Amino acid sequence: MKTDVEIAQSAQMQDIRRIAEKLNITEDELELYGKYKAKITLDAFQRVKDQPNGKLVLVTAINPTPAGEGKTTTSVGLADAFHKQGKKVAVALREPSLGPCFGLKGGAAGGGYAQVVPMEDINLHFTGDFHAITTAHNLLAAVIDNHIQQGNALDIDVRRVVWKRVLDLNDRALRHVVIGMGGKAHGVPRETGFDITVASEMMAILCLASDLADMKKRLGEIVVAYTRDGRAVRAKELNVTGALTLLFKDAIKPNLVQTLEGTPAFIHGGPFANIAHGCNSVMATKFALKFADYVVTEAGFGADLGAEKFLDIKCRFAGIHPDAVVIVATVRALKMHGGMDKKDLGQVNMDALERGMQNLEKHIENIHKFGLPAVVAINAFPTDTKEELDFVEAACNKRGAEVALSEVWAKGGEGGLKLAEKVEAAMNKPNDFHFIYETEQSVEEKITAIAKEIYGADGIAFTDAAQKQLAEIKELGFDKMPVCMAKTQYSLSDDATKIGRPTGFTVTVRELRISAGAGFIVALTGNILTMPGLPKKPAAENMDIDNEGKITGLF
Repeated sequence: MKTDVEIAQSAQMQDIRRIAEKLNITEDELELYGKYKAKITLDAFQRVKDQPNGKLVLVTAINPTPAGEGKTTTSVGLADAFHKQGKKVAVALREPSLGPCFGLKGGAAGGGYAQVVPMEDINLHFTGDFHAITTAHNLLAAVIDNHIQQGNALDIDVRRVVWKRVLDLNDRALRHVVIGMGGKAHGVPRETGFDITVASEMMAILCLASDLADMKKRLGEIVVAYTRDGRAVRAKELNVTGALTLLFKDAIKPNLVQTLEGTPAFIHGGPFANIAHGCNSVMATKFALKFADYVVTEAGFGADLGAEKFLDIKCRFAGIHPDAVVIVATVRALKMHGGMDKKDLGQVNMDALERGMQNLEKHIENIHKFGLPAVVAINAFPTDTKEELDFVEAACNKRGAEVALSEVWAKGGEGGLKLAEKVEAAMNKPNDFHFIYETEQSVEEKITAIAKEIYGADGIAFTDAAQKQLAEIKELGFDKMPVCMAKTQYSLSDDATKIGRPTGFTVTVRELRISAGAGFIVALTGNILTMPGLPKKPAAENMDIDNEGKITGLF
C-alpha cells in the first residue's frame, strides 16, 4: 500500500489558476507561488463582500486517542464528496507546524486519498506565513530588550516581561533560558524562554483579524510586560506597530491550493489548539464563504476544546456560525475510551464500545447545546464489524444525530458521498445557534459555564496564583473578553488519564494569561506546554530527499 507522501507525489495536480476558476477567482486576484500555490489578494474579497455567504460545515471529533480519528482526512474527503456531486465547494484548513511535523504527530494535510497538495510544500515552508510570524514576534522581543537596555523609559519590570521568543520547532531545551549574559554591552540579564511559533499571540491575531488595519490595531494592543507599579505595557508604546504589521503584508493573504481531486482548498494560519483557539484564519473562512456555496472547515483537537473555541471565540469575532457540525469518531477509538488496550482493538468488545460510546454521546449533546445539528462520521477501518457499526448508529440516532460511514481515506470523495448526503440534510434542519456564555459575564462565570456545560464538571477551582491573576485582570479591565481554555485534549476533564465520559471532577485553573491583541483570556489547566519537546524517535529520523528532490518519510 502506498504511503501518504507516495499518493501525494503521484497526483496529477491542476494549475492553481484552473483551481481558482472553479470559484470565479480571476488570475489578476492571484499572487502565484509556482504552478500549484497562490495567495489571494485582498482586493478579491472587496469584489464579492456583498454576496451572500455559502453554507458552512464544521468538522470536529471525539477526544483524540492513539488509535486516531482522521478529522482532517474527513474534512478533505467531505469537500471532495461535495465536489463530486457538482457543488461549488472549498475546504478551509490550518497550516501545519514544522514542530509536530518533525516530532511525533507528523504533518496535517489529510491522509490516504483525501489529502491537500502539494503535500510536501504545505507541511514544510509553504508560502512563508509562519516565518513572517516568527520574525515579527522576535522583532517585538528584541525591541523590548533594547528598550530596557537603552534606559527603560517605560519603567518595565524586567521580572515581568511576558513576551517570550518563538521558534517553529519542538525544542524543550529552550523552554526556560537566561538572556543578556556577558556584561553591560550585551543587554540586561533576565529569565525568559521560547514558545513554539503556533503558540504566539501573533498567530492568533493573524487568524482573528478581519483585515490589515484590524491586524495593526490588535498588534498594538498586545500586553508585553508590566511596569514596576503594575501597569500593563502595550506593544504600541514601543512605537513598532507599523514595522510589525508590514511583516504581515503577504502573510495576511489567504493561501489557495487543491485536494487530490482538484477541490479548492484555503489553507491559512495555524494557532495552537491549546493556548489559542486552534482554527484557520477568519479571513480564509470568509473568503471561502463568499466564493463557494459549501465550505468545510475544522477545529483543533476534540469538540470540547476545538469546537467550543470555534463557536465561542471565532464565530463571535467573525459573525458567522456553522450550518451543521460533523463529529468524527472511529470504532477503534471508542473502544479505547472504553478501556481497551491499543493492541487489542481488532477484537470485538461490545462492553468497551458501550462505555466508550459515552464520550461521543457527550460531544453530540454539546453540539446540540450550541443549537446546531450534528452528524457523526464513522471513519471506517477493516476491523469494524456490522454489530459494532449498528450499535454506534443506533446510539447516535437515539441522541438526535445522523450517522454515516466515511471511507474517504481509501476512496477519496467517492467514500464520502453518504456523509455528504447526511450533512446536506442536517444543514436544512432548524438552526438555533447561540453561545455558551456572554462576554459581559465574569471570568469565573464564563469558565464555569464551559466546565459544567461542555466538560461535564461539577465546578471549577482557582489556585492561589490564578486568584491573584484574576484580581489583576479585573483591575486592568480585561475581564470582559472571551475565555480560551487550555486543557488536555485527551479527556473531557483536565486529567488526561480520565478517558470516556468522566464525572465527579473539578477543573482547576492554575494560571490566567491576557491575550489582549487576540482579544481573549487564556485559562490554563493541567500541565499545558507551549514549547513541545521531541520524542525519543522523532519523525525527522525517517525523512530523506534524493538527488532528484524526491522526499520520503513525510506523513
